[in-house]
Amino acid sequence: MKRNSVFLCFVILFLSLPSFAQTQELTGREIMEKADALKQPDSAASKIIMEIYKGGGVEEKEFMLQMKQYDNDEDKALITFIRPTQIKLLTHSHKSVDDDQWLTLSSGKVKRIVSSGRDKPFVNSHFYFEDLTSVDIDEYEFKRIGEEKAVGEDCYKVEGIKQTDEKVYDKVAFFVRKSDYFVVRVDFFKDGAFHKFMENHQVKVIDGILTPHKIKMELADGKGKTELTLKGLKYNIAIDDATFNKDALR
Repeated sequence: MKRNSVFLCFVILFLSLPSFAQTQELTGREIMEKADALKQPDSAASKIIMEIYKGGGVEEKEFMLQMKQYDNDEDKALITFIRPTQIKLLTHSHKSVDDDQWLTLSSGKVKRIVSSGRDKPFVNSHFYFEDLTSVDIDEYEFKRIGEEKAVGEDCYKVEGIKQTDEKVYDKVAFFVRKSDYFVVRVDFFKDGAFHKFMENHQVKVIDGILTPHKIKMELADGKGKTELTLKGLKYNIAIDDATFNKDALR
């Protein structure tokens, strides 16, 4: 089962091609397998505007995202901030083992993000480092818990509980659009309570791939959110492997 980069959620979060009749009663696992059977690009690059809403104010940041899939069912992604800082985040997603993450600070120092530190906010946003690692559906136990509207769409609601020891969230709930099995919303639960949610908006077809152009991560209490807007997205472009070399971060 392939892994999907969660940071690639910003581009193609859990999209699939229908393979069952919609009238068939699907299990939670079957729904997520359909969502996992998506058409993915071999590579992607986009400029992303990040707006962080906190305490009545808004902070704007801008970065470039480059991502590449590999034949070994793994992927690599590099985030390079354009403003206001020169921070970089490199993620190497692996099959069956923890992903590797390295953060280059504005001082030039390279810091490895350990598993125990992935519950920390990324650049003061409402995304955690955990949210920027990969997702392997084989690591989750899924249960269909109902049907509900999300982002104005009729959806299946599927609960997922990660079966590994290292996890930030107690569970997540996926809202999978009935019309095409595209996930339009994800609810995150932490320390036994509803913590935050992510929604996909302005979904368009780019090179045959359903792609959200605005993504929102908002706290459950409504006291803060981060919005991402994609600009100039390109799929299946040539990206040198050296771009994702850890030594190049220094």
